[in-house]
Amino acid sequence: MNQTEQSSVHPDPTTLQPLEERVNNRSHRPDSDAFRAFMAANWAPASTELPARAEVADHAARRRRAISEQFKGERLVIPAGALKVRSNDCDYRFRPHSAFAHLTGLGVDHEPDAVLVMEPVADGAGDDGGHHHASLYFRPLAGRDTKQFYADSRSGEFWIGPRPTLAEFRALLGLDTVDISALEVAITKNVGEPSVGGVSVRLVRKVDENIDALVDTARYNTAVDPESVDLSALDALDAKLAEALSELRLVKDAWEVEQMKMAVAATAAGFADIIKALPRAVSHRRGERVVEGAFFARAREEGNELGYDTIAAAGNNATILHWTRNTGTVTAGELLLVDAGVEADSLYTADVTRTIPVNGTYSPVQRTIYQAVLDAADAAYAVAQPGRKFRDVHNAAMEVLAARLEEWGFLPVPAAEALSVDGQQHRRWMPHGTSHHLGLDVHDCAQARAELYLDGVITEGMIFTIEPGLYFKAEDLAIPAEFRGHGVRIEDDILITAEGPVNLSAALPRTPDDVEAWMARLSG
Repeated sequence: MNQTEQSSVHPDPTTLQPLEERVNNRSHRPDSDAFRAFMAANWAPASTELPARAEVADHAARRRRAISEQFKGERLVIPAGALKVRSNDCDYRFRPHSAFAHLTGLGVDHEPDAVLVMEPVADGAGDDGGHHHASLYFRPLAGRDTKQFYADSRSGEFWIGPRPTLAEFRALLGLDTVDISALEVAITKNVGEPSVGGVSVRLVRKVDENIDALVDTARYNTAVDPESVDLSALDALDAKLAEALSELRLVKDAWEVEQMKMAVAATAAGFADIIKALPRAVSHRRGERVVEGAFFARAREEGNELGYDTIAAAGNNATILHWTRNTGTVTAGELLLVDAGVEADSLYTADVTRTIPVNGTYSPVQRTIYQAVLDAADAAYAVAQPGRKFRDVHNAAMEVLAARLEEWGFLPVPAAEALSVDGQQHRRWMPHGTSHHLGLDVHDCAQARAELYLDGVITEGMIFTIEPGLYFKAEDLAIPAEFRGHGVRIEDDILITAEGPVNLSAALPRTPDDVEAWMARLSG
């Protein structure tokens, strides 16, 4: 090989184009002085009218005040998160971290890289009489006289549309809003061990790796003895903040309850769309995708997104708990289990499951299974009362299901023995929990302590699911053949009030007769 050939195979690394710039190789972007001057001229002036204060602003302020009470004297850093690449230069649709959304009131998709910083001040001298002053660090809209306006496909207004200005966010949220260029100093200034006059920092980790690195570097650089920094202690410091933020969401305020009602109403409309789409689903080779698509259209029309990937599971696929491939057929005579939820623009999501007969009528065996699950759900609902333990809801459902499985002769032991800690044989056909908290995350408050979650006391303002099921796989030889290949789950979203539970998703039929009548009405 001659020298020329060799250099073409192994080019000089000093002449290589940086990787981060290569995604733009397909574009022909002008960059002349004349073009820049022309792009900056002759635009209508931006409106200076500021929005009214959002209804959520006062609720978010109370949430920040509650967190301030728990972490006096410490700087709290809550990132929204960064854009994530889906493919090459295409990003996933942005959704901020739930803790950030909860404390700011912001939803939708216009604050990537933003960070909420709660700066400690003298006791009682902070926002609303608290112990911190909160600031939202945000990338402001680039002026039309900047190159970013037309050349930055991730954040330029020409590409993605306008973003609120700092002044608009300040008016909307009642929250001090600062250019993100000041963020590094805000996070790292006077960080150090309190014993030597420094400020301790707590961070919601694994949301934005750049912020993680910034906080970690500041901690190491200001440690009295960097070589002996206790990483586990720092992790525990941050985990305690995540725990507190999760527990703060266990009880919803009035604004959150209204958002949940909106999400559930949109979800109910999406289930009606599914019924109307069933004929096309039955005729399509991937009918489950037809079902999934019908619901997704409703989620995008009325909300921000899906709250989670839709489960559209027909036949034996309904026995797969998290079947989200949705590649199967939908066949008359089978059951169709759909677990789906619309996420509102505020990011609060519903989580509802219905199991329907594809042909509009339950077979005798299908109705038997369905009625057992419905009875379990009703038993769980009956004990979902203020003052009861959260785990009582699950236990009530299990007692009903174990009794039915014993009655049908499926259990190798009596139901009472199966329900014991050393038994649990009934869980072969009902392996998941009956309830989980619901809100900004479909599995909300998941980092709360067990004594406040599983062993917590049911309290007015809580919203959680009740979702028992029975799943009899086609290959399960422990049961009669006629039961195999059927999966049933019924899931509703429950609000706890002072008077007892309220089923937010009750507009969707639940009994076998009501489901059949509903399907006939929508199909007619």
